[in-house]
Amino acid sequence: MKKLLLLSISYLGLNGMIAQEQSKLTISGSVDAYAQNYLSAPADSGSSFGTAFAEQAGFALGMGNVIASYEGEKTGAVLDLVTGPRGAGATFNTDIVDGIINQAYVYWNVTEKATLTFGRWNTFLGYEVIAPAANFNYSCSYLFSNGPFSHVGLKADFAFSEDVSLMLAVTNPWDTNDISNTGEYALGAQLGLYGQYINVYSDSGLDGGLGFEVDYTGGFDLLDSFYLGINAAYNDNDGSGFYGAALYPQLSLNDAFAVGLRGEYFGLHGTAEEESDDPSVVAFTLTGSYVVDGNLIIKPELRLDTWSNSMPYVDKDGMASDKLSAVTLAAIYSF
Repeated sequence: MKKLLLLSISYLGLNGMIAQEQSKLTISGSVDAYAQNYLSAPADSGSSFGTAFAEQAGFALGMGNVIASYEGEKTGAVLDLVTGPRGAGATFNTDIVDGIINQAYVYWNVTEKATLTFGRWNTFLGYEVIAPAANFNYSCSYLFSNGPFSHVGLKADFAFSEDVSLMLAVTNPWDTNDISNTGEYALGAQLGLYGQYINVYSDSGLDGGLGFEVDYTGGFDLLDSFYLGINAAYNDNDGSGFYGAALYPQLSLNDAFAVGLRGEYFGLHGTAEEESDDPSVVAFTLTGSYVVDGNLIIKPELRLDTWSNSMPYVDKDGMASDKLSAVTLAAIYSF
């Protein structure tokens, strides 16, 4: 009887230890799908805005991702698995991991204010991110679409206070997610000041590299229910590149429903003999966001893009056009 009691206590203690270890492992993720209709172009024209991810007409899948995070006392690891068209677009078909691994990294909290991260993580540049649940607008901006999506390398994060932070990184060149084909590397930095972030990235520009980009990302709570997000960036790669700015005013009407507008100006430079001939676009995206039961988000969206010095679209008659508009309905479930 005594042995049985000791075995029972040992068993309960072991189960408690296992449960405690298991509690360090968390699983999260999201699934999204959408329906899109291009208003100013024929359904069979193959038209799209030319920005990342949500490009299909009719019913389409976005992505599904599952994030496994293990947090130890001072160390941890994150594995973010993704599939679907949005996942493939974010990880590239030439990837060794071929649209499966979005993020995979380990980290070490060296001190309470310093953390080292080694592996592959999503970019620190820009206002928007890959996972649609974290964006207010469902479609993506030109600034986000033309910058990097992910980095592979080593970074150090320093939290000097709740309001001041610094990140320094050395990585493979722009979106080279597995190896550095040129034997060269990129440098990155982020300075955070009271919710405003200055981001800098630089590579050699070789082998399709990005070159140099400086980016500002931030925003302000103008009222309790009104937020204004801001993004601006400039990129140069041996005399050519892009620049632009976007504003994200967002109004919360109640706990469940909000409406937001993305107004973006985006231009290319160094692409024409005369600077005035470089193409640029003005894009407006109006998005509603309705939260159902805390996990499901329904997003109706209306978008209109207008280019100058370029006619990348077609109109209803199949003729070249500088304008494209679309209406989209997206559903995103987070868990």
